[in-house]
Amino acid sequence: MPEVRVIDAEGEQVGVMETREALAKAEETGLDLVEVSANAKPPVCRIMDFGKYRYEESKKAADAKKKQSVVEIKEIKLRPKTDTHDLDFKVKNIKKFLEKNNKVKVTLRFRGREIVYAHSIGRAVLDKIVAAIGEDGVVVQPPMMEGRQMVMMVAPNKK
Repeated sequence: MPEVRVIDAEGEQVGVMETREALAKAEETGLDLVEVSANAKPPVCRIMDFGKYRYEESKKAADAKKKQSVVEIKEIKLRPKTDTHDLDFKVKNIKKFLEKNNKVKVTLRFRGREIVYAHSIGRAVLDKIVAAIGEDGVVVQPPMMEGRQMVMMVAPNKK
């Protein structure tokens, strides 16, 4: 790259000059010549303190990471013959997970010949859970069979 567009430390455009000339100008000020945009014609370079720039970028990245929220997927497992009291207890746990902004995977496992009733009893149990959750959650993935288990995904309802 014989020529580059140079921007000085204050952000003012110096103009288009040869690379050696730009490097000499950067050395003169005691700073580095950093290529900002390689795809431009001619490439854009800035005179700056590269160490300070890298430090500020790492601080920005750390701030962004601090502000992001991690959504966990919690899993609740039950069977088609789960009693109403136990089912209520599981629904209470689902609501607790949804309040903490976690997604919940509800797994209904069928054993032996229970698989015959998967679409009748199984669907009824999952519908009962959805009705009990009410406004707290929304079904993201409707009930579907995965081998010998029926799986449904519930996410927190954004109000």
